[in-house]
Amino acid sequence: MKRVPGHDGPPQAPAIPRPARRLVVAAWALLGAAVATDLADNPRVTLSPALATVPVLASIGTRRARVPLLAGLAALLLVVPLAFADPDVPLAIHVTSAFTVLAISCISTANVVLIATRERELLRSRSVAAAAQQALLRPVPERIGGLRVAVRYRAAAADAQVGGDLYEVLETPFGVRLLIGDVRGKGLGAVETAADVLGTFREAAQVEADLEAVARRLDATVRRRGIGEEFVTAALLDVPRTGGPVELVNCGHLPPLVRSGGEVTVIEAPPDGGTDPPLALRELVGGPYHSDLFLFGRGDLLLLYTDGVTEARDASGRFYPLERRFAALTESAPGALADRLLSDLLAYAGGELADDAALLVIRREQNT
Repeated sequence: MKRVPGHDGPPQAPAIPRPARRLVVAAWALLGAAVATDLADNPRVTLSPALATVPVLASIGTRRARVPLLAGLAALLLVVPLAFADPDVPLAIHVTSAFTVLAISCISTANVVLIATRERELLRSRSVAAAAQQALLRPVPERIGGLRVAVRYRAAAADAQVGGDLYEVLETPFGVRLLIGDVRGKGLGAVETAADVLGTFREAAQVEADLEAVARRLDATVRRRGIGEEFVTAALLDVPRTGGPVELVNCGHLPPLVRSGGEVTVIEAPPDGGTDPPLALRELVGGPYHSDLFLFGRGDLLLLYTDGVTEARDASGRFYPLERRFAALTESAPGALADRLLSDLLAYAGGELADDAALLVIRREQNT
C-alpha cells in the first residue's frame, strides 16, 4: 500500500494487476447483462440474487469502507424495480435477495475496514523499523583518505519487512576501513543485530591493527546475541594510505567487484585460502580468519553490494546481471555510477525489490 504525504486517511490500495482488472470488468459486464435481461425478459424468472455480487466487486481495489457500502445500498434499491419487472416471482424470493445484498454489503464493508487497518499497522511497524535502520546507517563522507565514496540504499517493497543491510566507512590509524554486511532475517531483530555489528566495528576498526582481529570481534558480538540461528554475512576491507593492495576479510559475503580499464574483476577467495563463514559461525568450522590482498589502483572503481541487488529478478525470473551491467556503464564518478546502477536495477526488477539493497561505490583518487 501507499500513503499520500500529509494525508491521514486510509492508505491507498495498490494497483490491481491487469489480468485481475480484466476479470473484474468482465464480472461487471455480466452483472449488467443479467440486470438488463431481467428487466426485459420473462416475468416469471428473476436474476435479482446476482445483485449480491455488487458490493463484493466494488470492494476490490479500494480501502474506503463507504465504496462497497454505497454500492450495496444501490444494489438494494435496484431489487425494487426488478421485483416490479417480475410480478410472477414470489415476494419471498425478492425479500431474500434484498437481505442477501444487505448482508454481503456489510461483510464486504467490514472486510475493507479490516484490510485497511492491517495495512496501517504494517506501515506503522515498517516505518519504525526503517527509521531505526536509517538512524544506524550514518551518512558516508563523499571524500575520505584519498577515496571518493557513494552509497545508495533502497528499501524493499512496501509489503516486505525491513532487512538488516549495513555498511560503514571509517578513517582509522591503519587506513580507510570499510564494512558491508547483511543480517540473516528481517524486522526489528535484524536491525538490532546490525546495530551491534556496526557499534563493534566502529570501535574495533580504530584500535585493532589486524583486520582479522576486527572480524573475530564482530563474530563474537553476533554469537553473544544467541538468538536462534542468526548470523551475518560481512566483508571487511582495509584500504592503505600508501596506495598498496587492499586487504579483504570476507565472512561469507558476496565478492567485491573492481573495475579497472573497462574490465571487471570478481575478488573471490583463493582456492587454497578457504572461505570464511558468516559472523557467528566461526567456532563451528574452527581455525583463524583469512585475509586476501587485491590491487586497487588510482582511477579504479570498487563495488560492494548486498544480495538484494544480485537476487533481484526480471519478469522472466532471471537474476540481475550485476557484473555485466557494472562493466557496461560508462560513469566513472561514484555518485553518478551508483545512481545509474540503482536506476538500472529498479528498471530491471519492474520498479520494486523483494529485499533491501545497498550499493557502495569507491574510487581511488590518489595515493596519499
